[in-house]
Amino acid sequence: MSLSRRRFLAMSGGIAALAALPLAIARPAPEVEIAMRGTARGERVWFTPLGVAVAPSTRVRFVNRDPGNSHTATAYHPMNFERPNRVPDAAIPFHSGFLLPGDTFEVVLDAPGVYDYYCQPHERAGMVGRIVVGIPETPGWQREVVETTHVAAAALAALPSVEKILAHGQVMPEEAA
Repeated sequence: MSLSRRRFLAMSGGIAALAALPLAIARPAPEVEIAMRGTARGERVWFTPLGVAVAPSTRVRFVNRDPGNSHTATAYHPMNFERPNRVPDAAIPFHSGFLLPGDTFEVVLDAPGVYDYYCQPHERAGMVGRIVVGIPETPGWQREVVETTHVAAAALAALPSVEKILAHGQVMPEEAA
């Protein structure tokens, strides 16, 4: 029995697709680390980077690298302490709980748009951050919320603009101004 050229090519394509499957499965999803930091005496606290642009479905790992404080990574959302919603409507609001030095918390951000988050005990000190998921042309992308009530003035002042994040990929605390 001989194989026709068409059948041979179809079988070869299927074998090639199966051979590539482990590569697709083994490829990890994109990941980003955001560190929670503070000065030795605790007079200043911050997230590094302060603003970051990521692709949808990126895993974001928050790591408490401040040896003297516990911190949280808490999305602005009514489900989190009745705060205003500053994440995309399709997003699942995240809250890490208190992270001790060295602890981590991970979240996968699927909904495109702008996510604003804060450290629950340090929001009034301006410990906030912004994650931009996707770009404005991404279907379903939701721009940042301009609602400013019930958000500490220091927090609003610390947030980098979406344009700056998209232009640079990330914004470090000293670059936010």
